[in-house]
Amino acid sequence: MAESNPIFGLAKLNVTAKLENFFKKYVYSGGFLANDISEKLFDYGEASQACYKIEERINIDTLEELKKTFAQADTNKSGQLELNEFKALLKSKLAVSGNREAQIDSLFMKIDWASEGAITWDEFCTYMQLEYAEKEDSYKRAKDVDFHLPAKITNIPHRDPMLRITDTVDGTFVACSQDGMVSFWSPGIELKRTRHVVNTEQSSRAKPKWITDFVIMPQYNKFIVGTGDREIQFFELSSFEPYCQISGLETVPLKLDYCDTGHDECLILFGDSQGAINILVITSAGECLRTWKKMPKNDGFIASISLNDAVGPNVNFIRWAVHGDWVQQLKYYHEIEQVISCSNHANTALVIGCTTGSTHVEQQLKELKDGGKDNKEPKDNRDANVISSNQEKKQTNKYTYGVMKNRLETDQSVFRVYKGVKCFDFSKDKNIIVTGGMDRIVRLWNPYVSGKPTAMLRGHSAPIFFIFVAEEENRIFSISTDKCIKVWDIQDHTCLLTIRPKSHKIRGDLQAVHYSNISKTVAVATDQMAGLNLRLKVEKDIVHVGGRPGLNADIVISHKEPVTGCMYNPSFKQVITCSESSVIKIWDFETGTPIFEYGEAHGDSAITCMTFDKCGRRLITGGRDGLIRIWNYNNGHCLKVLQKADKDDNNNNNGNKEKEKETDEERSIEDIRMIRRIRNKGRSKSFANFFLTSVPEVDNDVKLPKKEVRPVIEEENEEICDLSYVEMNRNRYIVGVGWDRRINIYSDDLADSNIHHIQHPLPNWQDDINRGHKEDILSVAQCPPNLLATASYDGQVIVWNMVSGHIFAHLKAPKPPEYQDQSLDGDLSINKLVFMQSRAYKKDAATLISSGPRAHIHFWNVFQGGQLMAQFPGSNSKGAMVSVLDVNKANTVLFSGDSYGFIYLWNVDGYCLKHKEQESPEVLVTWRGHVKSVTSLALVEEHKLLISASVDCTVRMWNMEGHYIGTFGQPDAWDIYNQSLWQHPMVPYDVLIDPMSLPDHPVVAEKQTMQQIIHEDMAKKAETENGPRTPTPPIVYSKQQYDNDDEIASLIREKTFKQGTGKRQRHEKLRPVRVDRGGPSEYQMLRCEDLEDTPRPKTPTLKLNKDDPFSFYD
Repeated sequence: MAESNPIFGLAKLNVTAKLENFFKKYVYSGGFLANDISEKLFDYGEASQACYKIEERINIDTLEELKKTFAQADTNKSGQLELNEFKALLKSKLAVSGNREAQIDSLFMKIDWASEGAITWDEFCTYMQLEYAEKEDSYKRAKDVDFHLPAKITNIPHRDPMLRITDTVDGTFVACSQDGMVSFWSPGIELKRTRHVVNTEQSSRAKPKWITDFVIMPQYNKFIVGTGDREIQFFELSSFEPYCQISGLETVPLKLDYCDTGHDECLILFGDSQGAINILVITSAGECLRTWKKMPKNDGFIASISLNDAVGPNVNFIRWAVHGDWVQQLKYYHEIEQVISCSNHANTALVIGCTTGSTHVEQQLKELKDGGKDNKEPKDNRDANVISSNQEKKQTNKYTYGVMKNRLETDQSVFRVYKGVKCFDFSKDKNIIVTGGMDRIVRLWNPYVSGKPTAMLRGHSAPIFFIFVAEEENRIFSISTDKCIKVWDIQDHTCLLTIRPKSHKIRGDLQAVHYSNISKTVAVATDQMAGLNLRLKVEKDIVHVGGRPGLNADIVISHKEPVTGCMYNPSFKQVITCSESSVIKIWDFETGTPIFEYGEAHGDSAITCMTFDKCGRRLITGGRDGLIRIWNYNNGHCLKVLQKADKDDNNNNNGNKEKEKETDEERSIEDIRMIRRIRNKGRSKSFANFFLTSVPEVDNDVKLPKKEVRPVIEEENEEICDLSYVEMNRNRYIVGVGWDRRINIYSDDLADSNIHHIQHPLPNWQDDINRGHKEDILSVAQCPPNLLATASYDGQVIVWNMVSGHIFAHLKAPKPPEYQDQSLDGDLSINKLVFMQSRAYKKDAATLISSGPRAHIHFWNVFQGGQLMAQFPGSNSKGAMVSVLDVNKANTVLFSGDSYGFIYLWNVDGYCLKHKEQESPEVLVTWRGHVKSVTSLALVEEHKLLISASVDCTVRMWNMEGHYIGTFGQPDAWDIYNQSLWQHPMVPYDVLIDPMSLPDHPVVAEKQTMQQIIHEDMAKKAETENGPRTPTPPIVYSKQQYDNDDEIASLIREKTFKQGTGKRQRHEKLRPVRVDRGGPSEYQMLRCEDLEDTPRPKTPTLKLNKDDPFSFYD
């Protein structure tokens, strides 16, 4: 394209100005490109060259320099730059090293999508602008977040306000109220059980005990609560039996926290109403708890020990004066070994401080000096006071509770916030502290810079009640007292989502809030318990298209929706995938990391198929909207739209033909999209047979013209099911088939100077119209030089001569013997056709392979009218259909996938080469790669790897032995050259836990139901009782001996023990072989007789013998 066309979004004259404005807009607005361009890409050093691609290092300054030198680099004065000229330009301006020339070649091919061998300045700017625009859209789509609304609300058993909500490792929510009732809730906000942590039997108190806060001590299975009686109580977490308590605190513990700091070491912290942070440093925690439990019980309820007695060699107590108001929240973070606490006091709003404090040398010297003065006193005075001083030291040397110590300035950082801080959260990975308070502003702080926040997020209209930092999602959740929930992006400091009370339906005053990072649920306690579940990315799928609403955290997905196709591009070493949500993603083949993505490729319609052009620089996609689009997929630029012409256009002979044609095209596109939305909801061909369009509002008496009623199924539902790119006699064509039951051929002529954005197909073949398919065409395949094969929903395969347009062969497969249909349509659909191109000129060999009908793989000879060469089941799973086929270039291995996620490799070397075959080919290897239907396979023969895509939203890579390399999109990148980074010997988690992945058992395989397995022995017993009994022949056990390794190796190759239960050869060799000679078993021949009554034994009479004292019997 030497000339730029306005339809592509850029005018020739102002293309540079538009690109410059584009850079400036996002650099100065703090958006996506501000981080990726202005901060990272200005560095042209070696480190930057190693981390970023060539196009990512181009900014405003380099763009201006490139524009000035672009004309100078054009040595032949053609107005275009060839590859060598483009290389010289980038090397001189971007300081590109010699080992980075492959990236320049790749960039040149991306821009030169038409394979003209040269690029213009307009084409270069067009590519750069569109690439960054699509990257920005992709960046925004990746940040989408939503909740299931309205919230799930459940009544609570608590009578008093809840104090706190927390969660356990299994996602269970634990809540406690002021009256001491503890409730356990499932992640779905269902009440599991309740317990009490107060003595409900004690009735002497005029006022019940008041609980102030609680925390879980998981390492020792304890539940810790603070009480209004200045106590810290410990309960068994499993039974809630009272364990022990620490009493005699000076103030009421308002907020509690616990942290495990090491082996048998922990910290227990609490903040009080005086603004002090109190810390119990416990070593040998298990021994201390057991010692405390042995103390006398208080009121016969719980063992009690005073704080003075608890402090000792293993327990140290520290009290810091920190805040000028009540402590609102505190938490100890072991990764930084600091305590963070907050209050509503503006000058001490947030404080980060140490636990024990640093060493103060001057203070210690002063204490030693004062101690020396005491020793100089008269001896009599010292002796007189020795008893009293020792007793006082026992009470005061352990701690001085009434006097709070102040930390040194170097031991703490104070953050001053107007009106104080009510809640906070800290993230070590993100290196931020997020605070919220009465001023309704969410502030982000650098923990090491207390003077000024790094960002201030405004939007709440009430004081902020709760804040949580979700590190994995890169988000901040905040809730204000008016129950308004906001989700913020940490990087961009923007509000991603706002949910108001009218949406989530939560009523009442907030009491406690908690976000579970395990179940992705926000639990909100008012006078009811409510749960807001975060909508997972894949939960937007519709059930009938294979959505997976309940994903485990160990399951990695590649797309948010079911994947419909995957392909490998050897030119750029990239993997391209597409999904039901019309999203196209580009992945790095060598690492599995995402490179680029763009959505709405076909609007709101799904992408159903895709292919490449001959040079691999353009991507061709077909959608459910009936359109075929051609893309420069590297930057998401739609080059052309291929669409069938509307029938009204062909019959229109008016003067304004072009204008009416565009109007009809727009209307037909909208009609098709509306029909797709209706059809996609049910995915059935049985919905309304007619669609009424362009009908004005009229009275009931007015009759509508018949021409306004158009049949939907016959004419409008034109989903594209398969595509093929054909090159014949130096002409290039794009062949599309689908629900319109016609073969649509579009010319791909790049030399045409009058390029239209919308192109219509060539006239249909007369044989296609008169003798073609009567049902939807599902698959198409091309075999050079001039053969084209199509397969339809009714199981028919037609081979066409593309030169003449006539039918070359008509193929119809017979029904396999003893086959039972698995569906009402007879399992006739053929989803995939594959030509074995190495046999194209062998008229006696099978050259075409079909994936159906009736779950069988068929080999066809297409010459002399066509004949069936072989027919065999394509899957070992009952009820599974063959969904996809592919062959290697040598046509020696056939790859297939079924609707249950199994992948098979068949040895077809020489299969059906000279004659028909009665047996199926050898299965080289088989494994289960997915839990749902396999939709696409892509071979990478140069690396001997296989890529599979499935309805389960995953795209995975395997080697030819079925070893699992990884799933595209997983957190840890792989390296195809380093097998230690592969996932093998592990398998995908969803495949591992799926019941169908279990190996077949002979008993279960023969007896399909549990009732048959249980009652079969009883049925056999009844049969034997009615008929004559025959003696059971003896069971003979024999032990086979194998003398040498050669004999064992031959047996392994022959798979003698294929039906055995053992996994090792030596186990099978020594296993006794049971010889079954028929007849009933020994158990069945047992006879049951009634027992005779046992006679009563005679009671012996005792008699004493004086001569023999040991003789007692008569």
